[in-house]
This record gives sequence, C-alpha cells and structure tokens, in this order.
Amino acid sequence: MTRRYCIPLLLVFALAFAPFARAGEDPLKIVATTTQAADLIGILSEDVAGVEITALMGAGVDPHLYQPTESDIAAMNEAELVIYSGLHLEGQFETVFAALSEQGIAIYPLSAPVKDAGFVIGGFDLSETLLDVDDPHFWFDPRNWQLTAADLAETLAELDRANAEVYRANARDYEDQAQLLYEWADAGLRSVDEGQRYLVTSHDAFQYFGAAFGWRMQAIQGLSTEDEAGVGDIQETVDFVINNEIPVLFVESSIPPDTIEAVIEAVRAQGADARIGLRELFGDAMGEPDSFGGTYIGMLAQNALTIMQSYQCMGAAVEIPDWPEALMPQPPADLWNADCEA
Repeated sequence: MTRRYCIPLLLVFALAFAPFARAGEDPLKIVATTTQAADLIGILSEDVAGVEITALMGAGVDPHLYQPTESDIAAMNEAELVIYSGLHLEGQFETVFAALSEQGIAIYPLSAPVKDAGFVIGGFDLSETLLDVDDPHFWFDPRNWQLTAADLAETLAELDRANAEVYRANARDYEDQAQLLYEWADAGLRSVDEGQRYLVTSHDAFQYFGAAFGWRMQAIQGLSTEDEAGVGDIQETVDFVINNEIPVLFVESSIPPDTIEAVIEAVRAQGADARIGLRELFGDAMGEPDSFGGTYIGMLAQNALTIMQSYQCMGAAVEIPDWPEALMPQPPADLWNADCEA
C-alpha cells in the first residue's frame, strides 16, 4: 500500500533561508553532502538548465567520520542551497552548518519531512554527550524517501520558481519509482520465513530497513561508526548468531570487515556454521557512479537482492520477484544471477 500523507511541507526552510527566487540565467548552485543527497537532487533537477551540483562525499565514504575539507567549505560558502541528510549523520559538519546558516545560506536536511511526519526511529544512546537521538538512516525505508523527494521538490520550486513544475513533476515520477521499489523488495524479503528474518551487520544502519520489510536487526557497532566495537560487542553478537541459528552475516561497503570476520571466526570456533553474505551491503554510502548501486534505487535493491540471494544460498526458501519493467535502472545480469559458490 502506498504510504503518502498530506503533511505540512517544510517551506519554512526555503522561505526563511532563501532571500531570492532564481533570476534569469543565474546558476543555481547546490551542494549535497552524501551520495544519496546528490543522487536525489540530480533526479529532481533533471532537464533544468543552470543547476550546478557539487557532491562532497564519494562512493563508500563514511559520513559519520567524514570531515569537510577546505574545498568543501568553499563550495558551501558559494552555494545557494546546501542539502544534507541530517539527524547527526554528518557529525563533523555541525559547526559548519551553523556558520552557513548565519550567513543566510539555505540549509536543507533531507530528514526534516520524515521527522515532521513522525516516521523517524528514536531513543538511542549515541554517546555520553548526545543522548536519546534519532536513528539517522531514514532513507532505508523507500516510503520515507518519497516524503523527502516531495518536500525537497517544494523547496527547489520556491528557490527556482521558473522551473517549479519541473521539480514537482520529477518528484511525482520518482515517488512512483520508489513505490515500485518498496513493493518489489517487500514481496521478496517477506517471502523468507519470519523465524529466519535476521539481519546481522557491522553497525546499526538498518533499523528502518528492518521495520519496512519485517526483519529483525543485530549490529556489532551502534548508530554511529564513531562508536568502537569492543570484545563484549563481538561476544554479544556471537551469542546472538548462535542462539538464533543465523546462517549469514553482512559486511558494509563503508566499514572494514574486521568485526564481522571476528564474529564468523568465533561462531565457527564454537561449532556453529555461518558465512559472510555474497556481497557487501551499502550502508551509509552508495556505490560507484554509473553502477547499479550508484543510485538510490539500485543501492536499496542490491541490498535486498544480496540478502535474499545469500539466504537462498544457505538453504532458506526465498521467492525473488521479477524485476518491475518500469523500475529503473534495471539490475545487471551478473547481479541477478548469484553464484553461491563464489
């Protein structure tokens, strides 16, 4: 079922921070922090002339730990709009965002409409100084990404009124794509027996994914990769894997595999069997540009497909649905045809 709501759009961001509507041939300079942010703004501004997008983070970059460079700060200072994920995902940017806001540069957190609609997952202890924070990985539920796309389109429409309907039309088309993605992934992931639906990963990035598709989560590290995993975290995960007979664990693309490998080794030392998934999961960053996983749709679809195929290779009954013809991009054949012996 489509989850679309009539919520108050956050035009306050555009109205409060944007002292102008784009005039004539003036370029609209936009900076996006994460790979997901850059992908979304590129889609919404497709076919709009004069939009200049600067992406700060590349494939596989951990936004929790990324520190803005001098060139990043220079680009943000020259921008009319800075788009970031929010909910403390870009933890090293807080001071920079505050300074930009004081200068009158529009700062837009993609998580804002999700937070406003009440769909964030909260109540986590991040550190001694920052307690009870919301989980920042909201994009792993495609229905949240629908809200973000619609609201960002309205902010762009206010900044660039001459192209307002283009942004809105692009957002509507993209919402339809996100709905197809959700329905495809939901059908496949829920085909796994409920008692087997456990997703064990390097850090706690997949709570929204689990809530969306009916899977239970276990992670070695917490919400932020700044939290170091200790011996106790490793042993807790080992016990969880053994007690629940979990056959497969997943490494994330932006995090070294050491902790997952340590868990696998300890599980096997205790006589149980487990393996690492067929491919890395995309966690805090998408894949390489021009690859299937280098788009939001491809990233989430590849994660879902990797989980389904990995469980299938370990003997679980999984029904992977056919890929919707209208959903773009199409997954490559080598991704679709898993090699369980690899």
